[in-house]
Amino acid sequence: MDPHRLGRVLKQRKAAGLVLALVLIVAIALLDHGAGVLPVDNDWQRYHGQTFEVLRVVDGDTFELGVPDGERATTRVRLWGVDTPEMGEPRGAPPPQPWARQATEFTRDTLAGQSVTLHLQEHRMRGGYGRLLAYVELPDGRFLNAMLIENGLSKHDDRWGHDRTEQYDRLEQQAREGRRGMWAP
Repeated sequence: MDPHRLGRVLKQRKAAGLVLALVLIVAIALLDHGAGVLPVDNDWQRYHGQTFEVLRVVDGDTFELGVPDGERATTRVRLWGVDTPEMGEPRGAPPPQPWARQATEFTRDTLAGQSVTLHLQEHRMRGGYGRLLAYVELPDGRFLNAMLIENGLSKHDDRWGHDRTEQYDRLEQQAREGRRGMWAP
């Protein structure tokens, strides 16, 4: 074989090997860190489409289920696509934001004594602070996430991108136009 041709073939194989190695490294890193690509610790199998008892409401967009989560005695859930005003807890934090109490009370009243069905997104199952991200279906088929937005108790939150972005944008616009909740004059 011509030495020049042999050199080109070796360079091409080396480049192909480097590309393959890079792809493998990225794949391993994604699997190792979860990165929302694959279920972390079987979150998908454990929670998606499953129904659980609500134990406690933390604030308007966060609550706890009566099922262990790793070393925690409960599973903390953060609602997909919503961002309610902050309660300002624990001690030393700023005071509650306007409408925080109303959003928390709405969630507490809606979830009191309920068992809810969780719906996850395959691309990301955990948010900040390790909370499970979910759409929360009530026994009557309504979704708490959408109810908070349409009642003006939450803004649409698309930080992590989700399947219901258009619907939630529309609900927020309707709440604004209807001057409901935090959008009231």
